Amino acid sequence: MTNMKTLIGGGLTALAMSAVAASAQVVTMATGAQGSVAYNSGQAVGRVANDNGITVRTQPLVGYLPLINSGEVDFGFSNGVEAAFAYSGTGNYDRASPNMRLVGVMFPLTTSIMAPCDLGLASVQDLVGRAGDLRIASEYASSTIIPYYIAGGLANAGLSYDDFQQVPVASFVDGINALGDELVDIALVSLNAGAGQQASVQLQDRGGLCYISLDDSEEAVAAFNEYLPAGYLVSLPQNENINGLQDYGANLMRIPWMMLTNADVSDDLVYDMTRIVAENNEALTEAFGLFRLARTEIMAPANEVPYHPGAVRYYEEHGIPVNQ
Repeated sequence: MTNMKTLIGGGLTALAMSAVAASAQVVTMATGAQGSVAYNSGQAVGRVANDNGITVRTQPLVGYLPLINSGEVDFGFSNGVEAAFAYSGTGNYDRASPNMRLVGVMFPLTTSIMAPCDLGLASVQDLVGRAGDLRIASEYASSTIIPYYIAGGLANAGLSYDDFQQVPVASFVDGINALGDELVDIALVSLNAGAGQQASVQLQDRGGLCYISLDDSEEAVAAFNEYLPAGYLVSLPQNENINGLQDYGANLMRIPWMMLTNADVSDDLVYDMTRIVAENNEALTEAFGLFRLARTEIMAPANEVPYHPGAVRYYEEHGIPVNQ
């Protein structure tokens, strides 16, 4: 009997130690450079995950999608367009990352092309016939996905970069700053971006900055999707309190901002992470305001990157459509 008690006691101890080890597992999450959307969303998810039983260590890395693919990082974030490019080795990626998997959409990103209001470029149709006289931010050497956004906006009107005077810039923010400094006439600017608001102040004697409304016809959207297959258009009304919409409403670009993982991450861990994101929107929004735009019912839109089985299990259990 004593030996039996010893065996049982030893077995329970081993189980307890195993449970402690499992709970002590540290999950790595890439968050991007400080101040970026990736950084802010990663910090928010990491904090809420830690409060709900998953120990997360965030890592402010840049260019980390290949690290997710190789399993060196467990989770990270990307817009849906760049995720698809990285997965297939197309667009701004020359090497495929076939082990990447989707967890789901965190929230949509809203962005589009802008110009000084006094140029009268209310819609992309206004660019036709004037493109050769306009300077446009190009290259974006440190953020090579940005030219695809702009090219998609131009294709929406049947135009391309070659129709404009191209002015190379280094980064997304540099393109916006070039607008404010009157070095370019057109650049990509995210809705409510601080740099965009500053540039608009610099151009207040020209009416500030205005969004160039995209064409929401079926043919024009199809041309847009040739460059941004995961993107779609959203119609926003005139709003005097929103930079770029102060004079009129406009059709802008929306791209899903998504959490990614690796095919080898356990189904249970991905299930739990999906559950935490889907069921803690209030806490996530408190940590990072863009989570207020999250919609659980559309967390799994179509994308070239497959969804992780752990995420699929959560969505199927909760009646959330998975579009693969």
